[in-house]
Order: sequence, then C-alpha cells, then structure tokens
Amino acid sequence: MKTRHLGGVLLGALLVLTACGGAPAAQPDVPEGKKVVAATAWEGALAKAAGALDVTVIVPASAVHAADYDPKASDLVAVGQADLVLYAEFEGFAGKLRDAAGGSAKVEAVRLENTPDVVKSEVRRLGGLLGTEAAAEEWVREFDATLTGVAATVKAAWRDGRAPRVVSQAFVAYMAAITGAQVVGGYGPEPVTPAKLAELAAARPDLVLDNAHMSTGTVLPDSPAEQVQLVNYPGEDLDLLGVFTTNAEEIARALRG
Repeated sequence: MKTRHLGGVLLGALLVLTACGGAPAAQPDVPEGKKVVAATAWEGALAKAAGALDVTVIVPASAVHAADYDPKASDLVAVGQADLVLYAEFEGFAGKLRDAAGGSAKVEAVRLENTPDVVKSEVRRLGGLLGTEAAAEEWVREFDATLTGVAATVKAAWRDGRAPRVVSQAFVAYMAAITGAQVVGGYGPEPVTPAKLAELAAARPDLVLDNAHMSTGTVLPDSPAEQVQLVNYPGEDLDLLGVFTTNAEEIARALRG
C-alpha cells in the first residue's frame, strides 16, 4: 500500500504586478522529500505525523497480526528503493527489511507505544531524520489538543460523574491514563490464567479494555463489565490521531450503554 500526502502549502512569492509592469516572480520547485517505507501503518502514521509526504506501508492496514506478516518480493523491492526504512524490533520480518534496504537507505527501529510521551518523542525524532522538524512540532501541538478532547469525550460519559473502574490489556492501558479511568487490574500479553481471571473478576470493573490486535476473546465472560475493543494501529489513512479519538468514542459508547 502506498499513500502519498501532497496537501502541504506551496512556498513561493506573491505574484505582484507593479505600476511599471513588473514581471511575476518565479515560484521555486518544492521537493517531495524523502521516500519512506514503513513496516506497518503504525510506523507509517508516525512518519506522516513527522512530515513525510511519500510513505509506503508494507503490511496491509487490515492485517490483525501485523508482526507475523510475511513480506512479498514486491515489498522487498520497495524497501530497496527507500531513503528511510522504519520497523519495530518485535516484528518477525524485521530482519528481511533490514537485509533488503539499499546501501544508501537509513534503517531505523521505531518504538511503537501509544503513550503520549513516546509518541511525541518518536515524531520529533523522525522529523529530525526527515528534515521536517517544523511539521513535526505542528503535529505535536495538534496531538496535545486532540488528547484534551479525548479526555473530555470520555469524562462526559462517566456514570454519575465517577471515573470508571477498568481492567486493561497491557498495550492499551495508555487509554485509561489519558481518559482518567481507574485501573483496577491488568492482563496480557501472556494468556489469562484461571488465577488471573479470578483476580480480575474480584476487582469488579465497569469495563474491560481489550487490544483488538491481540485479543484472546472475552476476558471476563461471567462479569457484567463490558469489553471494549481498542486499537493501536491506524487505518490506511495513516491517521494516528484517529486511533485516540476512535478509542475514546468506543469507551464513551460503552459507558453510556
């Protein structure tokens, strides 16, 4: 999948005709920038947030277990043509991407974690690699504003004005922190054992925050707590902000329901 984002503001002088009939000023060429190949939509979204305009993603955004993807020959050809290759250490095919990278390509491991501090740190780091620091900082400001809205969306749905009690899968606990939920238990990424199940049920949560990309089914089948499927990976639009707003809407819907 290849996504090109060409909506930036074109730089150039205003075309001004003087009273003496001056000629219009020529507009300079605007380079497209570095060609980025990202292992998944998550790395691709971070690159887009950092200001990348030419991003190719290897793993289809619809893949549930992205880390287990087996790259095709055409995927590896794309990697060989990149200026910057992004991957995560936990991805099983990472070695193939490193081997396929061209001699002039920069290959970077990205920390995939949706806690706000990590997201902002990675976007700024990638902005430095791409030479798009200003675009990265602009996105960070938008991200901070989005998180404020996310927290407000969920808080408006609190029952009786009380922060919900939640049990959270390890890799989506960031949404509990962002939205002010009270975490009363956690699980994963290892399977839930009978002892852990009993511990989580005894905590009497209002919600179970599950990871849609690593779900093992219903966590507390005999509990009145509603299980909410949260995502970490964005869709084909590579909109990382959409991950947070979508998750907030799902939590708010469950609380209202």
